[in-house]
Amino acid sequence: MDIEILDEEHQEFRNHLATVTKEGKRKWIFPKKPSGRFYNARTIVSIFLLAFLIITPFIKVNGHQFLLLDFPNRHFILFGVPFGPHDFHLFVLAMISFVVFIVLFTVIFGRIFCGWICPQTIFMEMVFRKIEYWIEGDAIQQIKLKKAPWTANKIFKKGLKHIIFFAISFFIANIFLSYIISMDKLIEIVTDPPSQHLSGLFAITIFSGVFYFVFSYFREQACTLVCPYGRLQGVLLDQDSIVIAYDYKRGEPRGKLKKGEDFSNRGDCIDCHLCVDVCPTGIDIRNGIQLECVNCTACIDACDNVMDKIQRPRGLIRYASLRNIENKAKFKFTPRMMLYSVILFILLSVLTVLMINRTDFSVNILRTPGMLFQQQPDGTISNLYDLNLVNKTFDPTEIKLKLENPSNGELKIIGTDLKLEPQQIVEAKFMILLPKESITKMNTPIEIGVYDGDKLIRKIKTSFLGPVEKK
Repeated sequence: MDIEILDEEHQEFRNHLATVTKEGKRKWIFPKKPSGRFYNARTIVSIFLLAFLIITPFIKVNGHQFLLLDFPNRHFILFGVPFGPHDFHLFVLAMISFVVFIVLFTVIFGRIFCGWICPQTIFMEMVFRKIEYWIEGDAIQQIKLKKAPWTANKIFKKGLKHIIFFAISFFIANIFLSYIISMDKLIEIVTDPPSQHLSGLFAITIFSGVFYFVFSYFREQACTLVCPYGRLQGVLLDQDSIVIAYDYKRGEPRGKLKKGEDFSNRGDCIDCHLCVDVCPTGIDIRNGIQLECVNCTACIDACDNVMDKIQRPRGLIRYASLRNIENKAKFKFTPRMMLYSVILFILLSVLTVLMINRTDFSVNILRTPGMLFQQQPDGTISNLYDLNLVNKTFDPTEIKLKLENPSNGELKIIGTDLKLEPQQIVEAKFMILLPKESITKMNTPIEIGVYDGDKLIRKIKTSFLGPVEKK
């Protein structure tokens, strides 16, 4: 059966959204509880990701949080390494690399990120949906409960569900907030009287309300209406991208299974509708790739279970490319994939080199522009220099400068000592004085040592401008 014929027979789905009725009202999705090997694997992955999310804010490296994204103060700690506004170029390069990686990943593997790693999917399907199944039952029981009058049993189940939903939303809000303001500050907000942290309490309340709204009401709409990632499929996916696809070559023509029926004159799809019943976005995967599909694999498990029962091979719905389904072609690395891979490799290489050469302190020394040498009353010659210091760490420090070469000179800081707070940028001036006899040419090379206490950070070579007497 040709794909064109299949599309002609199933074009109705393109005229409306799966979650909207013909009258334009919200159509509530009641997905059947999934089960199978992919669902079990996703559950294990979700447990690890949730554990990482919850435990990470409590992990500290050198007294600082392992992962911190303090956007208001522009302070970031990524895997124990502190970053600040001065590292903006690294942030931009990392973001570009991440975008290219997402593009490459999508070109090859489709929306596998949405089904396996996306926080929205993990929380919705692996936390809130499981609680809903536990309290209200499977899809049929949930539909009956919704249509039932408000009895004591319905009030109890709905009330219990939403209390638990809000409690979990409150917990999630606290965890996410700990990544922004740090776990230490969050504990202060929680333990101190509310009057001392009204802004923090307000932030937690807003975060909790947003999470509760998304997971109790908005649900799949966050993926189909808000998230832009699904809309990128139209430009990122091609016939070689691996997606969750229905093998129409094998499945069509579909029809209800009758006892003792011969499969030789029809496809393997028995039109049981289970792939639609388990879909959390309410689509029919047999219609082809769709914006609403989040690659959650629920339809694969449902179809495989049916194939096992009717003694047909698994894989009627599976991870595959359109070219694989149409021509039985094996996966191949296309020129587009190769181009993205080369670009990603170059970006990651540059980022790696910059990260390796990144130091805890940035030091820049330049002779003050427009200033010549000065002759002091004692006969020494002086030059004025500009100093720019950046403390990239989260620890206060005091920087000291020392004239290493020539050793008979003197270095004087103009103003106060060079004390730097965490992530602070300091600009200062200092003067170098050399005896007249040490100056043998107009630009005398000198070397300045920069010390963090007694630890040498780096040595900077510059020049000293002075007079040269004609013989």
